[in-house]
Amino acid sequence: MGNKSEEDKIFATMQAHCDAMEKGDLKAFLNLYSEDWQDYHGARKDSLKYLFEETKDKGNYKTSTKDLDIDISTALITLEGDKAIFTPVIHSSPGGSITYAYTLEKEADGVWRLMYTKGIDWESFPLDVKGRMDKAAIAQSALATRRFREQVLSDQHRPGYHIVSPEGYGAPFDPNGAIYWQGRYHLFYIFQDHRFGRKLDHWGHLSSTDLFHWRHHPTTLLVGMYSGNCFINKDGVPTLCYHQVDKGNAMAVALDDDLNEWQKLNAITPDTKEGDEHHDKYRSWDPYGWVDGDTYYAIFGGQNPGVAKSPMLEGDWQYTGDLFAHGVDGVSLEEDVSCADLFKLGNKDLLLCISHKIGCRYYIGEWRDEQFYPESHGQMSWVDNSYFAPESLVDDKGRRIMWAWLMDIAHWRKGWDRGWTGTMSLPRVLTLDDNDQLLIDVPEEIKALRYRPFRQENVEVSPIQDVTMADMVGNSFELAIVMDSVSASEFGVRVCVSPDGKEETVISYDAAEKVLKINGSTSGPEATPNNVEAGPFELLQGEQLKLRVFVDKSVIEVFANSRQGVMRMVYPSRDSVGVLLFSKGGSAKVHTFESWHISPSNPF
Repeated sequence: MGNKSEEDKIFATMQAHCDAMEKGDLKAFLNLYSEDWQDYHGARKDSLKYLFEETKDKGNYKTSTKDLDIDISTALITLEGDKAIFTPVIHSSPGGSITYAYTLEKEADGVWRLMYTKGIDWESFPLDVKGRMDKAAIAQSALATRRFREQVLSDQHRPGYHIVSPEGYGAPFDPNGAIYWQGRYHLFYIFQDHRFGRKLDHWGHLSSTDLFHWRHHPTTLLVGMYSGNCFINKDGVPTLCYHQVDKGNAMAVALDDDLNEWQKLNAITPDTKEGDEHHDKYRSWDPYGWVDGDTYYAIFGGQNPGVAKSPMLEGDWQYTGDLFAHGVDGVSLEEDVSCADLFKLGNKDLLLCISHKIGCRYYIGEWRDEQFYPESHGQMSWVDNSYFAPESLVDDKGRRIMWAWLMDIAHWRKGWDRGWTGTMSLPRVLTLDDNDQLLIDVPEEIKALRYRPFRQENVEVSPIQDVTMADMVGNSFELAIVMDSVSASEFGVRVCVSPDGKEETVISYDAAEKVLKINGSTSGPEATPNNVEAGPFELLQGEQLKLRVFVDKSVIEVFANSRQGVMRMVYPSRDSVGVLLFSKGGSAKVHTFESWHISPSNPF
């Protein structure tokens, strides 16, 4: 009961404070303040009289008291002994608004007086009740955004120069719809959210002028958007060929040059019936569309991929038959063809795709007579299917550039704890050599992210003692190493090495097994893929090993002599930043060791 009585007195004081200000009663106003009063700017009681001086509106909240509207309707009292806080008190005027928190103290005469005034919010324009509610909602949204940004910025495993999901869940996080258009690289990606009351797949959208600094676009391709590509139609307009969940494979055309607005067209799945040659033979799944002369074509993915065609985007689509004219030794035709991407490379055609079982793979061959004639087959993932869902484009320099989703299934649950999941590979430039073998390189634009260069030459590496590269420590860097050995069975570099040597990720050329390897089995304290990724690779007689190693927090990508690329996702401890050269079974020589720290290019 006592507290209630005191609260009534405090409220009465603050009501009298409002009345005095609104009436311009300086004497009554000053009597409500303690002689020891001050505000958050250090002003004292003798400065209070300025509030009652006639002033002109200067575009801020300092106007004459007769212009004030004071709102204490939502104020609460926090009482602790002889002190109390009364807030919020909102002063509104034509020049703006300011919200105060007042501290009051019960003085020796038993009267509650204002002891301290603190401004806790303000605007340089007037706000009505709705405006204040809107501002509060915006402030809460902004605060949540800032908290999330701080969370991901402090995430020791969030890559800095690989494309990552900006927030939330990306599984799948397939790159889609890649196209170089009007001077910019555009890349779409699948993500999931519940904006319509249930989990649905949408396409996010990024663009860049340099392949590493990406800007997010508005999300306009919503609801049931699954794998697909982007091509230029007969009218010169960017066009998507994609899978629309619950409707089948479909097309959409761009309505603006920023590729923000799209018009979805009808499904293109051919209408067949019992007795037709192709009835129930092909799935409406993971399409790839393009135009050849006057004809539109689309691959219909799945276990038995087919091809359909039409003279018009919204024309009469008909199946032409199977995608493959024949098989390739060592590859079952039962392996599904999903995330298909068919393009000219050199004098050949290359079909890039996945099998859900083995991950990213490709066929080199020839597209003719409305079928693909494969001549060879290669993989980009071996021990598991974590290098997944490829997508490519050709740019203004004629480069064929691809990305893939790095499918880290083991850590999807961890994604919820850290607030995001979804990482793409580095862009890879694909070419063919004189023997029609695939070559892989990282675009030259990566050089713009380099800083703190280091170079050392002629380093002898003994099988007895690793060589510590003390001038290169970190978790975001590039290495360029040229080395060889005539006797070693395995040689390479250890990265993300802990001070005690218990954590490490081992990158090597295994001369006996003839593979390029990343061994991440002791890469960190948490659960980690307990396996060794190994892609087939053999040095020719007298050929030096030329490694390019990219470490980006939890992603490691390695390229050897432009002929092979392997990747792993690892989760080392924060202090696992060492780099060591090693050799087994014999000595090795490092002709050149170059390193650069790589600056993060993601905004967060």
